[in-house]
Amino acid sequence: MLTLLLVHAVAAVLAVPLVRWLDRRAFTLLALAPAATTVWAAFQGPAVLRGQTPEVVVPWVPSLGAELAFRLDPLSWVLTLLVGGVGALVLFYCGSYFHAKDPGSARFAAVLTAFTGAMTGLVLADDLVQLYVFWELTTVFSYLLIGYDSHKRSARRAATQALVVTTFGGLAMLVGLIVIGQAAGTYRLSAVLENFPTGPSVTVAVVLLLVGAISKSALVPFHFWLPAAMAAPTPVSAYLHAAAMVKAGIYLVARFAPAAAEMPEWRTTVLVLGLTTMVLGGYRSLRQHDVKLLLAFGTVSQLGFLTVLVGAGTAAATTAGIALLIAHATFKASLFLVVGVVDHQTGTRDLRELSGLGRRMPLLAVVGTVSAASMAGVPVAAGFVAKEAAYAAFLQDPVVLGVLVLGSVITAAYSARFVWGTFWRKPGVPDSTAPRPSAGLIASPLVLAGVTLLAGPLAPLVDRPAALIAHDLPGEAEHLALWHGFSLPLLLTVVTFALAAVLVVTKDRVEALQARGPGVPGADRGYRKTVRAVDRIAVEVTGATQRGSLPIYLASILVVVVLVPGGALLWTRPWPSDVVLYDNVGQVLVGIVVVAAAVLTVRARRRLRAVMLAGVTGYGVTLLFVLHAGPDLALTQALAETITLVVFVLALRRLPPFFSSRPLVGTRWVRIAIGVAVGTCTSLFALVASGARVAVPVSIDLPDLAYSFGGGKNVVNVTLVDARAWDTMGEISVLLVAATGVASLVFNRRMGSIDQAFTAHTDPQEDAPRRSRLQNWLPAGSTVDPERRSVVFEVVTRLTFHAILVLSVYLVFSGHNQPGGGFAGGLVAGLALVVRYLAGGRYEFNTAVPINAGWLLGSGLFLSAGTGLVGILIGQGVLQTAIIQFDVVLLGHVKLVTSLFFDVGVYLLVVGLVVDVIRSLGAEVDRQIEEEVSR
Repeated sequence: MLTLLLVHAVAAVLAVPLVRWLDRRAFTLLALAPAATTVWAAFQGPAVLRGQTPEVVVPWVPSLGAELAFRLDPLSWVLTLLVGGVGALVLFYCGSYFHAKDPGSARFAAVLTAFTGAMTGLVLADDLVQLYVFWELTTVFSYLLIGYDSHKRSARRAATQALVVTTFGGLAMLVGLIVIGQAAGTYRLSAVLENFPTGPSVTVAVVLLLVGAISKSALVPFHFWLPAAMAAPTPVSAYLHAAAMVKAGIYLVARFAPAAAEMPEWRTTVLVLGLTTMVLGGYRSLRQHDVKLLLAFGTVSQLGFLTVLVGAGTAAATTAGIALLIAHATFKASLFLVVGVVDHQTGTRDLRELSGLGRRMPLLAVVGTVSAASMAGVPVAAGFVAKEAAYAAFLQDPVVLGVLVLGSVITAAYSARFVWGTFWRKPGVPDSTAPRPSAGLIASPLVLAGVTLLAGPLAPLVDRPAALIAHDLPGEAEHLALWHGFSLPLLLTVVTFALAAVLVVTKDRVEALQARGPGVPGADRGYRKTVRAVDRIAVEVTGATQRGSLPIYLASILVVVVLVPGGALLWTRPWPSDVVLYDNVGQVLVGIVVVAAAVLTVRARRRLRAVMLAGVTGYGVTLLFVLHAGPDLALTQALAETITLVVFVLALRRLPPFFSSRPLVGTRWVRIAIGVAVGTCTSLFALVASGARVAVPVSIDLPDLAYSFGGGKNVVNVTLVDARAWDTMGEISVLLVAATGVASLVFNRRMGSIDQAFTAHTDPQEDAPRRSRLQNWLPAGSTVDPERRSVVFEVVTRLTFHAILVLSVYLVFSGHNQPGGGFAGGLVAGLALVVRYLAGGRYEFNTAVPINAGWLLGSGLFLSAGTGLVGILIGQGVLQTAIIQFDVVLLGHVKLVTSLFFDVGVYLLVVGLVVDVIRSLGAEVDRQIEEEVSR
């Protein structure tokens, strides 16, 4: 199962270059990924039908109990076959649908392939959190696919609307999943359903699950997003909105129905919303002139039908639901693809303009008619078997049965409307003249129509998995078959077609009646009003609270800290009894210096003096680490403090030398009070936290654990790159975001021109004689103004620069056993680059680093994250270190830990951060100052 997901991921990554290389033919290659899923699922079928459930569990973050869990049971097996089979046919269809050299087809191919993988992961997931992750991946990919034609406003609006609605439902579902997982004591889906928890909180959680399901499957009141999504290309409609994405909500309902269907809230919600959606979607479908919108509203109607069947909680209804699930995926995907062919060949989807297309394209007309017949429930096709089973399932519930019959009448009517509007000749409308479609366009809908036609006579093959899915549900269901004899469901089928025939024959009167009758309130209008109201409230709240005053924002946060946790601390007074104020006199002296520097910092009038005094507090903390025998912490603190001072000094060049005379005396005392209160609370928090330990400190065993787990003697470094590697991953990701933010705030030019100017340095002295250029100690030192040059500084820089870089590399390689590591090494290398910049200016710096900072940042993060895959390859956890030992001639015994590469990634990222900061606050500010002076 993991291999299938990796295949989809690799195919999605390779899709863009493949399409650019092979053009439309690449879609056929990409179709092999979902086709492989279908073949794999087919081979697993005998085992699944025997009651076996293949599963794969891979530990992800063992300390948190997180794991990758996949499981193939009968329900996920059926969905896997549909997702893979229809996905392969749609991708193959795309090879003929898109025009040659279509500029957007490469991105479309990548996203659609990624969507097939996400949908496969969703139906195979056996973990609640993992289920949600794949759920949201399908949401994001659907947003990109619906908004494929970003130049059209309708496409952008439809994509955003689908994203907002389904994300809202997904967040509600996430809350429900977490509540259920916590109540059950496990997040394994199979274990939760086996022993489903109870209680008021679980009832609320189940309702939240249904919110997610009905939003994804476009049920009332969230049904409006699906017809709007028809702005997407037809392959998207055929796959996402017929066979895959909208089925995710149906899958969720079917998955939880055996455990939750007995709840009154579940049954009421499912039946009321499902039946309402079925009738409303069918009614709206009869009003459409765009055949694609006709099918879209018909899909809404069918999704309501499916929700009723799989959510009713009985064996008979679930069996009928599985039959309809398979039938709907095949006939509706085929119909959408047929519409795509019609639109592709004729340039229109308006049934008032289409005429005589059946004679022009007879094979396409046969395919469309067969698929529409299955949708209507005409005998022999798969839709007929499913509808008969649905009628039989609700014979004891006349109200539900009556609404199902009404919805089926409308379904048969709009199915006939589709066939008449698309293929029949209409009086007064000239026959459509269009080239006949290619075999590539016809092949996929032809296969799907053949499946939906053969699935009727072969219904007993569907009966076995349907019976296994419905095994734990109350009641008994008739076996799926094409013929059950003369029965009440058959009579209801005859009534259905008779009433539908009346609607078809009197279609002109029905349309006139619909036009004169009151319109159904549009839910999309309510959505737009809601969005506008939320935007208005956001503007008002922002205007009232975000007044543009940073001191007020900071004061609000700090006051809350003092009042809430500080007040709780003073209320409970959990003071420790054994408090040691200091270990030696050195700590007291350093503490006095730090406090004095902090007080002088807030009283300083000059900005530079305040920065220097703040630096004294940082270096004082470094001395405290030294006194506490923490060389690693002291080294990192000193280096970070030095870099921070450099950044502050660079930024001060664009600020006035003095602080303003504000704040006024009154507010100054308020600030002092807040500062004292926050400082006191922070000290008390630290005091209480350090004295609240009741267990044996973990630090006692850390040296032994560091060596046995990470293969290193430096406890701090092993903790950062091995035991707590996930924390470090998060921290370096924040560093990358911070670097990007700094650059975006400082640069006022396009990044392309900046990179070109920085990485392609042109020395103004380049035309000078070679002999004069050799007199420079630094390659670009002559670009600095003579009054700013220091020969001594340039000489020292040239003599020490490479030695400092070697020291930084040494710190990386020695950090696993000695003080150092990737972070410290990166800071040392960054300081070497800072010295190079200070000595020779911005041209000298860019001569020393002729590379874009983004490459360093991205390479570092990629290398650190990629190291995590090594643990999987060797059968261990993600980011877990592998220890490799071997002997080398002359060098002797060599011990290598894979976390070294993680540290190298941190090193590159820190260097990239420093380069980005120097180019932003240093070189770019230099350029801006020079331009201002020249003006």
